[in-house]
Amino acid sequence: MELSRGKSILLTATLFIVGSYFLILSLIKAQGFLAPLVMAIVLALLMIPLAKKIEKTKINRAFASLICTFILFLISLGIFAVLSFQVKNFVDDWEEIKEQMQPKIEQAEEYIYEHTNLSKEDFEEYKEQNNLSTLASSGSSGERAFSFMKKVVDFISNYLLTFIYIFFLINYRNRFKNFFLRLVSKEQQQNARKIIHRTATIVQQYLVGKAFLIVFLSVLYSVGLGFSGVDNFILISFIAAFLSLIPFIGNIIGFMLALVFGFLTTGETTVLIGIIITFTLVQFIESYILEPYVVGDKVNLHPFLVILAIIAGNMIWGVMGMILAIPVLGILNVILRHVKPLKPFGYLLSTDKQNDKD
Repeated sequence: MELSRGKSILLTATLFIVGSYFLILSLIKAQGFLAPLVMAIVLALLMIPLAKKIEKTKINRAFASLICTFILFLISLGIFAVLSFQVKNFVDDWEEIKEQMQPKIEQAEEYIYEHTNLSKEDFEEYKEQNNLSTLASSGSSGERAFSFMKKVVDFISNYLLTFIYIFFLINYRNRFKNFFLRLVSKEQQQNARKIIHRTATIVQQYLVGKAFLIVFLSVLYSVGLGFSGVDNFILISFIAAFLSLIPFIGNIIGFMLALVFGFLTTGETTVLIGIIITFTLVQFIESYILEPYVVGDKVNLHPFLVILAIIAGNMIWGVMGMILAIPVLGILNVILRHVKPLKPFGYLLSTDKQNDKD
């Protein structure tokens, strides 16, 4: 009997591992199709309350859906415009920045030579083997141009497809909702309605809270980094605030960007102190004031599982996967917590402390 039970557990574990492997592989292969669709679903859930308000003014659903989609499109264009303007300023100043950074890089190299077993010859050999300019020049100019154009076309296609998906998802939301309700028995439809409503609510609360948080953080970072004397502080502040969409990791990346483009380009100790003070104060305000009141515990996810989801999202879909990891995991958590056989998995994902005793 024990042997039979052991075989059953082993078989279940093997099937789970193999199934997970092929699921992840499929998600990676289907990124071009699934990533814009999942992003569209998340954004469509965000815009449903606005669509309902517009429809109450006697505007038909199709036009209301078009208005909501256009609003999202304008917001995305605004974000791209701000980033493009700031990146252009950064590119224009790149030669000057490079000259200012060169002494710091040379000092860092000398420090490495003095305090490690690495020699200058080893470092030069490594730079030759990993020369980005050499890699960029490999292949014909036609191949490079074709590759670049292909990436641009793919990006624009996915970008526009996302908004097309959003329009149809908002416009035909009742049909999709009824489809899911018809998948379950009449006895379970009430629970299914609760899952659908709770899923939409969690995504809306989380994204709206994050949007306000990004605005607040952009202002706070801009004030602190501006007074600290950091060049291109608006761009760095916006990127650092936007990276807060990626919990834990985003704040670290933002701080490193500020150090690289702030302290290393000037070399002034006052700038370094200003960057450290700015990020310390803003992180304190975000963690203990803004985050609890603006965002709160909307998705009810365990921090450890959040980190795993972010890492997995990066491995599967890159930056987009990291951004989508939290709302998707929050949706999954709602489903698991409301389906009786899957409730143990919902308990594992959530921050519930019930029955946590040894």
